[in-house]
Amino acid sequence: MITVDDLIALVQNYNPKANVDLITRAYDYGQRMHDGQVRHSGEPYFSHPIDVAAILTEQQLDDATIVTALLHDTIEDTRSTYADIEKEFGTEIAELVDGVTKLTNLQLSSTETKQAENFRKLFMAMSKDLRVILVKLSDRLHNMRTIRAMKPEKQQQKARETMDIYAPLAGRMGMQWMREELEDLAFKVLNTEGRNSIIRRFITLQRETGDVIKKITSDIEAELNKAGIEAEVIGRAKKPHSMWRKMEAKKIGFSRLSDIYGFRIIVQTEEDCYAALGAVHRRWRAVPGRFKDYISQPKTNGYRSIHTTVSGRDGKRVEIQIRTQEMHEVAESGVAAHWAYRDGVRAENPFAVDPAKWIASLSERFESADDHDEFLEHVKMEMYADQVFCFTPKGDVVKLPRGATPLDFAYAIHTRIGDSCVGAKVDGIRVPLWTRLRNGQSVDIMTAEGQKPQSTWIDIVATGRAKAAIRRSLREEDRERFIKLGRELARVAFDHVRKRPTEKALRTAAEQLGIGDTRDLLALIGSAEVTAREVIQTLYPDLAEKSGDEIDAARAVVGLKPSQTFRRAACCQPVPGERIVGISYRGKGVMIHAIDCDALAELEDKSDRWVDLHWHEGRHPAVHNVSLELTIANDSGVLGRICTLIGEQGANISDLVFIDRKPDFYRLIVDVELRDIGHLHAVMVAMEADSDVASVQRHRDLERKP
Repeated sequence: MITVDDLIALVQNYNPKANVDLITRAYDYGQRMHDGQVRHSGEPYFSHPIDVAAILTEQQLDDATIVTALLHDTIEDTRSTYADIEKEFGTEIAELVDGVTKLTNLQLSSTETKQAENFRKLFMAMSKDLRVILVKLSDRLHNMRTIRAMKPEKQQQKARETMDIYAPLAGRMGMQWMREELEDLAFKVLNTEGRNSIIRRFITLQRETGDVIKKITSDIEAELNKAGIEAEVIGRAKKPHSMWRKMEAKKIGFSRLSDIYGFRIIVQTEEDCYAALGAVHRRWRAVPGRFKDYISQPKTNGYRSIHTTVSGRDGKRVEIQIRTQEMHEVAESGVAAHWAYRDGVRAENPFAVDPAKWIASLSERFESADDHDEFLEHVKMEMYADQVFCFTPKGDVVKLPRGATPLDFAYAIHTRIGDSCVGAKVDGIRVPLWTRLRNGQSVDIMTAEGQKPQSTWIDIVATGRAKAAIRRSLREEDRERFIKLGRELARVAFDHVRKRPTEKALRTAAEQLGIGDTRDLLALIGSAEVTAREVIQTLYPDLAEKSGDEIDAARAVVGLKPSQTFRRAACCQPVPGERIVGISYRGKGVMIHAIDCDALAELEDKSDRWVDLHWHEGRHPAVHNVSLELTIANDSGVLGRICTLIGEQGANISDLVFIDRKPDFYRLIVDVELRDIGHLHAVMVAMEADSDVASVQRHRDLERKP
């Protein structure tokens, strides 16, 4: 276990003016609070907070962060309280310890609804003080380093959470070294054999080729010396998980993996960066499409570097990063560089990003999310996406995630520009709106008055901002359309029971169903979230259930035993008048299929389960649900007229779902409640006769079989 003197020495290596008394008191306090507690490995528990503090000294962080690491588990795991910490160490440290405690209690890998809420709390804690997440990341790193002491199922859960959440977050914060180590430690748990196979193959490669890193490093140093550039060259093999990810993404074997070595050239000035790039490209052939200049276009977390890939010795691809020492410090520490100390003073690194501005840029889109799905979508896009940099016609830079389209670009400029977008030019050439943008391209957006977002745009855009704006516009537009459709569906349903859908009747139904007002009710009916049948059942339960001399729907089938019950198969939706067969299920009664149902093919060799059935003769009630697939013109009033046609045939619409929307037509599935096969035929004929109906057919879905 690291002693207090050893820890202080680690801090004083970069901060000779460190508050030795504060660190000593925190060490003693934490040791006293955790006295008697042990880890899964059997070590004293306090060894963990000390090791977390030691990890933070590697990032040269301030005294408050080091002390927070020493105390980060005291509130959760000991008798210590927030008030105790505040009294002993002050409000700043108490707030940091409390923040880390709250993050520890968040279950970020739980269900989506809970996960979204916990992500909100995570970003709230980060926005208050980013040092909270720095301590939490170091805490997770040490836990992953010592994870073998935990139970296997707990290892899997922690490793998955690390791979999905903490490693990408560390990368988004610019702490690439931590991201790589977290990924590799999680990879070791989640796919031990995969990682071992990569290591075995790499050792074999080294045995065959010798120390390639040393050779290439010497080659690069020779070229830089020849050009008169003073530089430090660092070479390394990429981590096993990085190699595995490339193999998976490119669907290739290890033998075809190329750029498995990475090299960094650290120079004195920005001018030297470009001079070094020239020296490298003069000596080796650059690989097309693998050049990125993050010096002229820095990442939002402050990262600056030039990336290039060249064909090195024996044609092997080599990735090279070129940066200054100051850029390198930010590349290693990311946003954490803001708190770094050197020689007792806060390091004035010109490239370190102000954490407040960074967290604001990260989370500014989140608040526009209307539900949990949208929020998680925004988080994952902002946290995990790499970036491209494009230009407006005036030369302004727009930062977008990789995979973004001209529509994302338009919405990034202004929501109004996005909503009215009708086309785009990329580098002066007209391109489709779904084109994926690349680094350095110039984008010119064309707009038109009266243009509105299309529903297909949701699948085109890649940014949370664009998706939120499109959904908002579609909701506003759809609401009015749904109200009109809902009014028509309500009229048909009320006509079916010989009633009028008066304002009072609709208002009463809305109150009974707990819906805001009449317009809200109609909108819900139009969007199929509430059926018109539910409204009728709410207002007129006797009329809704009345069947007259009709056959009892519960006894509509002949051939069952007295104790047997039946259900209609959802895959073929048989109706009276069709030939049917029953399939018995233990404990579930009998499932009725149409005789031509494709699902029966799987049951041909199970004749003992087949039951000979037929429908009762007579008038059946219109309660048998059948799905119809329609293709209709996208024109004013067409959908309302189709609904009227169905109502005129004495059928009731129970649900309606759009499956495709195009500028000239709609495809939709309408669930209609029918009496029998003749009733179905009459409804389909009535619709086929309409000039705006391109096709109508029965919709059968084998995925819905029992």
